[in-house]
Amino acid sequence: MTARIHTTGRFRHVLTALLAGACLALAQPAPAQSTGRDLPDFTVLVEQVGPSVVNIRTSARVSTRQYPGPQMDEEMQEFFRRFFGIPFPGPRVDPRRQQRPEQEELVPRGVGSGFVITSDGYIMTNAHVIEGADEVYVTLTDKREFKAKVVGSDKRTDVAVVKIDATGLPAVKIGDVGKLKVGEWVMAIGSPFGLDNTVTAGIVSAKQRETGDYLPFIQTDVAINPGNSGGPLINLRGEVVGINSQIYSRSGGFMGISFAIPIDEAMRVADQLRTTGRVIRGRIGVQIDQVTKEVAESIGLGKPVGALVRSVEDDGPAAKAGLEAGDIITRFDGKTIERASDLPRIVGNTKPGSKVTVQVFRRGSYRDIPVTVGEFEPERSASAGTPEPRPGGAPLAAAQDLGLAVADLTPAERRELGLKGGVRVTAADGPAARAGLREGDVILAVANVEVQDVKQLEAVLRKLDKGKPFNVLFRRGEWAQYAVIRPAR
Repeated sequence: MTARIHTTGRFRHVLTALLAGACLALAQPAPAQSTGRDLPDFTVLVEQVGPSVVNIRTSARVSTRQYPGPQMDEEMQEFFRRFFGIPFPGPRVDPRRQQRPEQEELVPRGVGSGFVITSDGYIMTNAHVIEGADEVYVTLTDKREFKAKVVGSDKRTDVAVVKIDATGLPAVKIGDVGKLKVGEWVMAIGSPFGLDNTVTAGIVSAKQRETGDYLPFIQTDVAINPGNSGGPLINLRGEVVGINSQIYSRSGGFMGISFAIPIDEAMRVADQLRTTGRVIRGRIGVQIDQVTKEVAESIGLGKPVGALVRSVEDDGPAAKAGLEAGDIITRFDGKTIERASDLPRIVGNTKPGSKVTVQVFRRGSYRDIPVTVGEFEPERSASAGTPEPRPGGAPLAAAQDLGLAVADLTPAERRELGLKGGVRVTAADGPAARAGLREGDVILAVANVEVQDVKQLEAVLRKLDKGKPFNVLFRRGEWAQYAVIRPAR
C-alpha cells in the first residue's frame, strides 16, 4: 500500500513558502565557523584562588647615629661648593651639639607575594623575598595583617615557608606538573610593584627550562614584575602548578619571558622545611660539566649525554667508590642523566646513606659502580690555577707534529695531585695548543687509553691514525676535562 501526502490549498501555499525560504538560505553564504576554542574566562579562577594569595612585606633593622638638626648629605654639599662657592667644613661637628646615641630603626625592605598551603597558616613564598628580613608581615585579601614567623628557607631552590597565627584560611589546591602541557593557559596572581591581587595570564612557553639554577623551570609568557615573586602560577582547573620566581629582562621589567618553580619540587622542599626547618640533600662529592658533541664523538659515547666528572673530592663518597675525573655519569640509581644539570637534582633528592648504582662511561666502555650517598654540605671550591712551570721535558718523537713536550710526574707530584699516573705538559704548540692544552696540564688518557708515563704516552701516540682527531683527558689544577686534538695535514 502506497502512502500519499495530500495537501489542501492553504497548506500548499505554506509548503511552497518553506521550500522557497530553504532555497534562499542555501543560496546565502554560511556564517564563519570558529576553528579554535573560545578564550578562557578567568573570573571563576580569580574568585576561587584569589583569597589564598597574600601580600608579603619585609622590614630590616638598620643602625643610625644622628645629630640634632637637619643634616646635608655629601652630594648636596659638593653641589653648593661647585656652583655657589659656599664652603663646608666637612664632617666636623659643632662641639656644643651633643651626639645622639646609636639607634636602630626598622626600614621597609621589599614587597613580594605568597599563597596559603594549609588552613592553619603555613604560607609558601620565594626565599629571596624574605632574605635579610628582620620582620615579615603578611596581608590577606580581607585586609587582615599578621606578623609572620619564618619556618625555613632554602636558597638553592628559592623556596621559603612562613607561618602566621590564623586558622580557617583558604588553602590552594596543588596541581600535577606532569600533566602540564606547553601551550596550556595559566594565570598568575601577585603584587607587582606593591599592587595587591593583580591578575595576569598567558600560556606555558616551555617546560624543564634550564637557567643554571638547581631546578628546571616552567617558562611562561605571563606578565611577571617585581613584587610577583612568590605568587602562584595557576592552571585552568584552579590548581597551583608553580611559584613565580624569575624573569628574563634587560630593563628590569617584564619582557615576555618569566620562570616558575615547579610546584612538586617546591612542595618537597616545603615539607622538609616544615618538618625540620632545613632541607636534607644527598651528595657524592664531584664537580661536573656538560658533555659536548665533539667530546662525545671523540670518546665513543655517541650522543652528548651525561655529566662529565671534572674533579672528585678527596675522601668523598665518589672517591671512596672509585669514580675518577674524566668519567661520564650516564645513569644514577636507575635514572638517566640526559644533561649535567640533571645529576645534582637527582642526587640531591636521594636520601643520605642510600647505596645506589652509578653507571659511568670510562675509556670506551660502561661500568656500574656502587656509591653510598653522603649528606650535602658546602663543597670546597676547587682551584683552577695552573701549576708553576717546572724545568724538563722534551718533544716526543711520536708527537712532534702535535707540538707537545711532556715529562714524567715525580713521586712527590703524584702524591700532591692524588694521581697514580699521568704526564706533565712542559710545552704546547701547533695542534695541541689549538686544542686548548698548555704548559702545566697533566695528561691522564689519550684516545680512551690511560697513560701512566711518557713511555706509554709515546706508545699510544704511535698507534694512532696520524690524520684523524683523537681525544685527550687532562687535568688543570683541580679540574679534569677533555680536549680533541686535530693533527695537521
